[in-house]
Formats: sequence, structure tokens, C-alpha cells
Amino acid sequence: MAAETAERREWTVTGMDCAACTTKVTRAVERLPGVSDVRVAMMAERLSLNLAPGTTEPEIIEGTIRKLGFGIAPKGQQAPRKKAFVLLDTMPASPHNTVERAEVSEAAAPMQHEQGHTGALTVERDRSWHQTGKGRLVILTGTLLVVAWLVELLTSAETGYWAFVAACLIGVAPVAKRAFEALRMGQPFTIEGLMTIAATGALIIGAEEEAALVVVLFAVGEVLEGVAAGKARQGIRALANLVPKTALLEVGGQTRRVMADRLQIGQVVLVRPGDRIPADGDIIEGTSGVDESPVTGESMPATRSVGGGVFAGSINTEAALRVRVTREPSDNTIARIIRLVEEAEEARAPTERFIDRFSRIYMPAVIALSALVIVVPPLAFGQDWNTWIYRGLALLLIGCPCALVISVPASIASALSSGAKRGLLMKGGAVIEAAAKITHVAFDKTGTLTRGKPVVTDLIPASGVSEAALLGVAAGVETGSSHSLAQAILSRAKAAGVAIPATRDARVLAGQGVEAVVGETKAWVSSPSHAVNIGGINEAAIPRATALEEEGKTVVAVFRSGQPLGLIAMRDEPRDDAAWAVRQLNALGVTATMLTGDNPRTATAIAGQLGLDFRAGMMPEDKLAAIRYLNCLGSVMMIGDGINDAPALKEAQVGVAMGSGTDVALETADGAILRDRVTDAPALIRLARATMGNIRQNVTLALGLKAVFLVTSILGITGLWIAILADTGATVLVTLNALRLLGFDPTKEA
Repeated sequence: MAAETAERREWTVTGMDCAACTTKVTRAVERLPGVSDVRVAMMAERLSLNLAPGTTEPEIIEGTIRKLGFGIAPKGQQAPRKKAFVLLDTMPASPHNTVERAEVSEAAAPMQHEQGHTGALTVERDRSWHQTGKGRLVILTGTLLVVAWLVELLTSAETGYWAFVAACLIGVAPVAKRAFEALRMGQPFTIEGLMTIAATGALIIGAEEEAALVVVLFAVGEVLEGVAAGKARQGIRALANLVPKTALLEVGGQTRRVMADRLQIGQVVLVRPGDRIPADGDIIEGTSGVDESPVTGESMPATRSVGGGVFAGSINTEAALRVRVTREPSDNTIARIIRLVEEAEEARAPTERFIDRFSRIYMPAVIALSALVIVVPPLAFGQDWNTWIYRGLALLLIGCPCALVISVPASIASALSSGAKRGLLMKGGAVIEAAAKITHVAFDKTGTLTRGKPVVTDLIPASGVSEAALLGVAAGVETGSSHSLAQAILSRAKAAGVAIPATRDARVLAGQGVEAVVGETKAWVSSPSHAVNIGGINEAAIPRATALEEEGKTVVAVFRSGQPLGLIAMRDEPRDDAAWAVRQLNALGVTATMLTGDNPRTATAIAGQLGLDFRAGMMPEDKLAAIRYLNCLGSVMMIGDGINDAPALKEAQVGVAMGSGTDVALETADGAILRDRVTDAPALIRLARATMGNIRQNVTLALGLKAVFLVTSILGITGLWIAILADTGATVLVTLNALRLLGFDPTKEA
């Protein structure tokens, strides 16, 4: 019954530097009564779980986390800073900021570009490493070590011995405390525990100077891990900074500055030139260029006017706009992208799950080997106890699998952030791993390979008729129609500056066309077959109409009673980059196929222009069957609009939706391409392959270093301080290697 009424609770946890930290938190919390479905996201610094009422109090959960050495606070409040960065869902409520959050003075305006606030996220400025708890531990232990060396130099070896012992014990005390708390929670195999044993053992066998040095190096390694983890979070932080903290709200014809996270649906905000747009909304007044690159990665500003939608975080570049808010701040495009990236961190790749299982065996195995190294040589071969205890302790420090465990999530997190900056979204490591293996890409046609809107491609006026006259009559007949072909004709007439004559009595001829009185006489825009029946097309023009239809174009005849005026051909043209995208896929060894519901004639024309295979006349169930067939030939990625292609998107190994921040694009498929660029399809595959290559490098680096120092420690070539460098150094190296993905641009061909 408790499970049925369990409440989902969430906290911000700071101080998690690697995957081992998330494991500690997870295992400590899941042992508590009433706790289930524990999820810990290191990059998002988030702990969420189901808590049954009447079991464990939230305060006990918080106390458990604090005993492990981490900072924690309920969702929406600031946690004590163990590290430099935190994401919160709202600004902390307090008596001191209530007024500030309701209304902000003009003096706060310069801050809006310095600190972002989306309504879903708050970003706190970085703190220097020396201001953190672990940074202060480095300073303390380093100072104690230097003092011990000076004491030994200025006094005697015996006095120096006690100075080094004191330095070691003071430095290892906080580490030992965390190790003891972890042990109480059923976690004996932690790096803190191994470090405590190694330092204590070194003191017992008289290696006090090296023990103190190892404590300092351990503290330095933890700080470096924290710095590297903070760098890995910068991608999400950059997204959170996109939305301004304040907005100019219009009330009763006046504007006042308010917190952007307090905006409500239906309110109107003024966006001045140069300002960032504070909320998702629709323009109700003004026309301006809008730079959407912060959201979609699209480098060229797009012109937006009345009725056009805009994203929070975009930059108004030219003229003032009045925008009506259409989404809550917590649900704007930036907030949803950040949530997607954070949630994707929890979707673990198969490789990551395998390494996690392997590490659970690896660490106890190394500890067992360490015990054998300590015991067997002295007992079996009469070797010196101190020598082999020292070597066994060195092995203990190599036993921590931090570098191995973090090798995958660090790369995945960096790839997700890198992709999000460029409008490429993938829902987790499992999707990235699958995308790296893609051998075949299936494209929907309309709205994916093509723009989804037909345009006029050919004007063929009859003898003695000008193009302007042909367009003018056609536009007059189509005035007021919302049909896509009518809109194409009207757009062409507007672009050509053609005057549209007065029109009345417009009427749709079902399955044939449209008629209306244009000027003083009746005119028609109809299919060629209908025009032939009533003398609206010359016999000489019929072959031309047929030829245009063979090219996959829709042809209409324009005529007055007994007077043919000419033909207009239209087609939903391919996107400018579609052919280039297909060539890029071929270069990657990936074949492409177009799946469309259009007739074979139209499909042949489009596919021939782009250089890919096609299947035409397909209903949604036909596309589903086609994806199933392609799955038998390899690994398939389906790219569509996320609505009518939903069955095929789900059936493919990787389903990718195109669309600039739409709900469907962000939520229905495995990934999304926000910029509506077809070339982002090969970019997505390049990013996935680069990520998996980075993961392989990390795993090789982590295991390789462990293997080398394991052998050298047994042979006595390397000692304790080298062993701790091998552990923390490997963790830092794999993290820094993963961070290279933040600078990787998948949109550029190799």
C-alpha cells in the first residue's frame, strides 16, 4: 500500500565528482525504509526517489548524504557548495527576496546577460577551487607536509618523524570519517576506505613521510576531479544562461521590469533590439530579425513578424517586438532542452552498464590480490614483511575503479552538451551507442527532405499573355483560400509585385479546382484534365503539362471562359542541403532511403534529384513495415516529423524528429534535430561515432594505467605516491579526454 502512495521527492546534491560518488549516494539511500526507484544524476547534481509516507523522514535522507561528505538541499533551495555549480528548479524563497522576485528595478537590467534564469533553472556563479571544502583540505595537508619537512630539516629525524605522523593523521582524518560512514552504510570498498587503510598501514611500517605525501596527492586528485566535473557541466550551464533573468512586462500601457520566471501565459512583454527574448511566445506587433542560434544553432538570423513564434533565449537583433507569452517559464524551449539533457544522463548506455557490473568484481578482486601480496611472500618464502606490506598497500590504492567507471558517463555528458549547443538532441547513452552503429537512414519526404510547402516552379503563359497577367488572374481566383497550392500562387504574386484584381463569388469545384469572378468576367484555376473538358487549355500545352507532371510537379491551368491564360507548375522543393546530406551519409558508409506517401512519379523526381532510393505511395503502416524490413539488413535511423511517422520512428533503432523545438520533436522520438537541417542527420551520426571512439580511448586509458602500475607495484618499481597518482591521475585524464567532445563540431566533415 505504501508503494502505491509513494511520493516522488527530489534534492540537489553537491560535491559529486565521479561515478563512484553517485554509487555511494545511491547505495546509501536505497537501504533506507520506504525508499525506492533511486536515481542520481552527477552532471545535473540531482537525487530523486520514491518515498513511502510514514517511513523514512526526508531529514534522515539528507543527514545520510551529509555524512558521506556531500552537500544536499531540497529541490528549489541552495545546497551547501561542495563544488562550483548547481542547477535548481526555482530561486530559494526567503523573506529577503520576495519583493525582488515580484518586481525588479531598472538598475538590475545590466545583470540580465550575466546571469540566466529560465524558471526551471537557477545558475550560481563559480567558486574558486580554494574556496571549496576539498580545496581547503589541499591547502591544509600541503602546508602540514611542508611544515613537517622543515621540522625534520631544522631539528632531528625523530622530531621530523612525529611531524610527518601528525601531518598524515590530520590530513587523513576527514577522509577516514567519510570512509567510516560509508562502511556503516554497507559500502566497504570505497576509495576513502582504501586510502585510510593505505595511510595507516604506511605509518605502521615506518613510511610516514610517504604516507603524508600520499594524503596530499589524494586531496589534490579530488580537487582536480571536481574541476574536471565542473567543466563537464558547463554545457548545461551555458544553456541555462541563455534566458534573461528579467523581462519588460506590459501592464495598462506601461512597462515594468519583472522576474522572467514569474511570467504567465497570455501576458505581453516588450523585447527591445539587442535584448534576449524572455519567454516562448508569439509576436503580436513588430517585425525584426531574430537570432535563434543560442537555441537551435542556426547561424543566420530569421525574420519574424506578427503571428510568428519565438523562443526564449533568442536575440532580437533589429526592431522592438511585442510578444505574447505562450508557455510557462518552466516549460519554455530552453528549459525542456535542459531537462532532456539531464534526463538523458540517466538513460545509461549498454557499455556503461557492463563497466558498472565489471567494476563491482574488479575492486574486490584487486583487494584480494593485495591481501595475497602482503601474506604469501613472507609466509611461503620468508620474505620481509615490511616490504610486501608496502607493496600490498600500493595495490590497494590502484584498486579504486573511479577512472574506469566515469569513462563512459563523462563522454556521454560531454556529447549531450555538445550536441545540445548545435540543436542535436539525443536521449541518453543508449541512443548515442545505437546511433554510432547506424548503417541505414530512412527519411520521410514532406517536411523532412522537403520544406513541406509547395512553391511555384514554372510559369508558362499562353500566347499573347504576360506572366504578370497569368499570375494576377490566378492570385485573384485563389484570394482567401488556405490551400497550400493557393498559398504558393499568392506568395509568388506578392514576391513579383503583381497587382491582384478585385474578386467575388469564389467557389470550390470539388476535385477540379476553383472558380471566381475576377474583374468583370469568370476565371478558373483547375487541373489540366478539367481544363481540357471546358476549353481552358490549348492542345499544344497538354504535352508540356504532362512533362511537368513527369517531373513530380503539380500543374494547374489558368483560364477565362474560352480563353486559356497558361499553366502554373508547383512542387514541394527539396531543402537546399538535402542532396549534400545524402552525399555526407554515403561518405560515412550509410545508405539513405526516402519513404513517402506521394505518387511514384513525384517520388522519382525528388529521389533522382537527391540521389537516394525511395518507396512511394506509403501509408503509416507501410512505413512501419519498411522499417522492419530495413532492420533485418542493418541498424536503421528513421527521420521524420514526429507525428504521422510516429510508428516508424518507434520501430527504428533510432528515431529522430525534425522540428524547431516542438513538443513532438523533443518528446516523442529518441532524438531531435532542432535546426531543420538535413545535414544534421550525418552530424548526429558523426557525434555518436566520435563519442564511442572517445569512450574506447577512456576505457583503454583507465585499464591500461591500472594494469601497468599493478605490475610495477608488485615488482616494487613504484610506491604509494605513484599508486595514488595512477588512480587520481587516470580519473582526471579520462575526464579531460571526455571534455574534448565539448569542442567537437559534428557539423564539419572530417
